[in-house]
Amino acid sequence: MGRRRNFGRALSGVIVIDKPSGMTSNDVVQKAKRLFFANKAGHTGALDPLATGVLPVCFGEATKFSQYLLDADKVYESVFCFGAETDTADSDGKVVSEVDASHITLDTLTPLLDNYRGDISQIPPMYSALKKDGQPLYKLARQGIEVEREPRNVTVYVLELLGFSAGARAEARVRVSCSKGTYIRSIASDLGRDLGVGGHVKSLRRIKAGAYTLADAHSLDELESRRGEQQAETLDELLFSVDSPVEALSQLTLSEDDSVNFCYGQAVSISDGDCAVELGQSVRVFLVTGAFLGVGEIIEDAKVKPKRLVVN
Repeated sequence: MGRRRNFGRALSGVIVIDKPSGMTSNDVVQKAKRLFFANKAGHTGALDPLATGVLPVCFGEATKFSQYLLDADKVYESVFCFGAETDTADSDGKVVSEVDASHITLDTLTPLLDNYRGDISQIPPMYSALKKDGQPLYKLARQGIEVEREPRNVTVYVLELLGFSAGARAEARVRVSCSKGTYIRSIASDLGRDLGVGGHVKSLRRIKAGAYTLADAHSLDELESRRGEQQAETLDELLFSVDSPVEALSQLTLSEDDSVNFCYGQAVSISDGDCAVELGQSVRVFLVTGAFLGVGEIIEDAKVKPKRLVVN
């Protein structure tokens, strides 16, 4: 069977999408890929279909550094609804239990928030993309199958209460800054159980992923309108550079000769004045002309070895 042709431009960079509610993250990636006529694209951490907000999409060589964004801290704003528990822990799911939450007040809610700050352990929801024996949990959940899930350790740096509305379905608006792998739905559900009334996520918006914020994001409608009947190249000015996913790393600059050896997979020496680096540290590596070569790792004898190279 012949190899499938990969149509599109050899485009590299990052576009930050303001994901709309109701679309899967993969749907967004495919739409962005078509708009930019790119031959290779991937997202950097899925958002639930219900969720909106920052979804960086990597094209071409930038996909080599998507793991750095997957590992990056995230910031969300969410509305938690108390008094109803759903099978998905969000408002897209079926209500499985209801309790009048009229007695919940700020005084009863606020002290419980401390349970979800700092280093915490979470049991991932069944409706998640995590896999059990190679099968996504959400597929098992749709078949009515529930399996045991291992607790995961995550860190919640900030859990800020932005607003509260009392009622039979009390609501709390929160901002959460957290490490990778944190399930906001689990916080809402667990907090609801602590209150004795159940809870779920009513809305969820990611406002930051790594260094990218909502100010950097573009809606799909905006991209479609901007392109119109024009060529895909009209959107290229919106792209972040290939190295933007790793911009938090220290930077090294290599000479022409050293860069040739580095790009051939060889470790090269670095000078003491290049940057303050430590053994095992990952660094961005550039040519003296400013071209990004990739990510390297500091090894013994004051050398840097290639870890992930780009094709320029």
